[in-house]
This record gives sequence, structure tokens and C-alpha cells, in this order.
Amino acid sequence: METVDENRHAILKPSTNFRAMGNRRALSNIENLVGAPQSYACPVTKKQLTEKNLTSYRPMTRSFAASLAKKEHLPMAVCQVVDHKSVTDSPIPMVEELEYMKAEELEIEMEDVSEDITLVDIDSADAKNPLKVVDYVEEIYGTYRNIEETSCVNPEYMAKQPDINDRMRAILIDWLIEVHYKFELMDETLYLTVNIIDRFLERQNVQRKKLQLVGVTAMLLACKYEEVSVPVVGDLVQISDHAYTREEILNMEWLIVKTLQFNMSVPTPYVFMKRFLQAAQSDKQMDLLSYFLMELCLVDYNMLRYRPSLLAAAAVYTAQCSLKGYKLWTKTSQFHSTYSEDQIIECSRLMVDLHKKAGTGKLTGVHRKYSTYKYGCAAKSEPALYLLD
Repeated sequence: METVDENRHAILKPSTNFRAMGNRRALSNIENLVGAPQSYACPVTKKQLTEKNLTSYRPMTRSFAASLAKKEHLPMAVCQVVDHKSVTDSPIPMVEELEYMKAEELEIEMEDVSEDITLVDIDSADAKNPLKVVDYVEEIYGTYRNIEETSCVNPEYMAKQPDINDRMRAILIDWLIEVHYKFELMDETLYLTVNIIDRFLERQNVQRKKLQLVGVTAMLLACKYEEVSVPVVGDLVQISDHAYTREEILNMEWLIVKTLQFNMSVPTPYVFMKRFLQAAQSDKQMDLLSYFLMELCLVDYNMLRYRPSLLAAAAVYTAQCSLKGYKLWTKTSQFHSTYSEDQIIECSRLMVDLHKKAGTGKLTGVHRKYSTYKYGCAAKSEPALYLLD
């Protein structure tokens, strides 16, 4: 091969050993010498892309032709492609151009398809974290869904209580939410406390004067399962204004565990909420709004008719609709929750109604809690009233 003077163009002679080269061809001048004009060629056809011929490399779909017609600068070559009568007048494209056009046409046809056609791998970021047990997380939540029936109660159980009603239950739960906030307990503790209360009241008749005793004792039991530092019995005696003695709390603890046959650890809405928020790729604001809606449901007796997983899915969906201003339930959220938008919309509308009324009436413990800066003032978010239409 001849030497090349870098100050002048030269012709490169290809090697004559074609057999050794196989299917490769010798390189031609690629205009990379000093003084060569700069150009930006199409990566497939190696042709100069100018404003004149840029349009010809995009496949002519109906949407593209309409957009060009609106701009009133449809080129002659494009008109020939659109006009089926004169399609033979257009120049026959090269094979490489056809391949390029096919690839581009496929891309353009997919523009109108929803972006969420594939599921997002929500566990990829936790693959190296052994505490997240990514290899087993789907099996764990599958087990939760299979056994969540054990944590559900008859939504009509209050009719069998002779001395208490759903209004008294709501007052108790609203008060316990304030106690939970004052003691700075974990979120799991609150959900398990409410679940223990409902399952116990379903099986055991309780007098009105003992209802608060059931509540503080249920919180003590939940703390023993969830907390690292458990409040002592004396703290519960003090928080209940010495309405009960230490011995009464311990006796009630024995009665509750005996009635529930020591079945304390059950899947609550909280465990599902964590997973569904991850599937929704939520931020801090959405997390707080979802928990605000869920705690409103804890107070309302009528929400007991929904399974824990459905409540969690509806809370996430309602929070998304409230923050986004439009309905949003992705394929990823549907896959991990196993609920479609149609299945959760009824529950979601009830949550919107609870959100709208949260700051009114006498039971405003949840609203006051989530109106603080610690909880991002989530209670002040606008409810998704359009879901009620």
C-alpha cells in the first residue's frame, strides 16, 4: 500500500488478497483527511442528510403525512408516495434504505402504544441487599395473599356486640392513633393493633367501659411483635388516665391471646402498601398521602369489608390520582397488586369521600397528624373529587 502524504489526498490501493479478506471490502475515502469538508451522513446509507432529503428517510405513515400537510411544505417525492396513482413515479429505494425505512416505520407505529407495555423490574435496585431477599420476595407476597383471609373479620360483627357500636370503635381507633404518634411507634404497630382489636371484638363481647382497656392492651401486644423498645405497662396505665390497673391490663392481655389462639402476626394493609408503593415508583409525598388515606380507613368501620391487599392498592391508586390530577394505574402496579383499576375504583371512591371529610367532625386525629410538617402536610392535599363522577 502506498504511503500517504497527509497534506494531500491519496488513493488507497486495496489488498489483492481477496481470499484472505473473505466478505470484507476495501475502505473508500471517508473524507477524514485534513481539509476535507465536514458532513454528517446517515449511518445506514452514508448519504448527506440535508433538509431536502431528510424527509425521504422517514416512512410515510398517515400521521406523518397529515403533520406535513398541516405545515404546507409537503415535498414532491412525499406527494408521490401518498398519491397511490403516481406511486410508480417515485424512485425505487435501495435495499439499505428499505431496511432503514422498515425500522423507522416500526418505531413510528409504536408511538401511539402505551409506554407501559412492559413490566418494570422493581427489585433490580435491591438485588445486592440481602435484607430485601429479592430471590424470594414474590413467594413471600404470594403467601401473604393466600393467608390474608386469616386477618379479615366479618364486616357485620358489631351487630353482635350488645353494649358497643361502630361509633365507639371509631373513637377508640382515633385516640389510639394519637397515642401511637405520642409514643413514636412504628407504622406496623398501629395496623397490627387495629387488627387485633377487630379480631378480638368479633369473637368476644365487651362492655363499654372495657373497650379502652382492649385498645391499650392490643397496642401492648402489637408492640411486643413489632417494636424494639416496648412501652412498659405503667406507661399504658398513665396514658389511659389511670382508668385501669396494671393487673387489669395483664389479665386482658391473657384473654386476648387466648381468644386469638396466639395468632398475632398476620398480613395487614401495611405489608401490601410497602410493595405496591414500590411498584408505583412513588416518592415521599405519595407515600405520606397513601398512609394518610389508609389511616382514615382504619377509623372507618365500613372499610372492614375490603381485604387488606385491596385497601392498600386502592390507597396507592387514590394517592396517585390526587397528586397527578388524572387516573393512573400502570401495568406494573396491576401485576404486583393483582387488582385491575375496575376492581379498586369502588374502594377508591370511598377513600376520596373520607379524604374530603377528614378535617370535619369530632374525629380529626388522623387529619391533625398528617397536617404537620413531619408528615409533609399530606392531609392538605386536594382530594381526587373527579373520581366520584
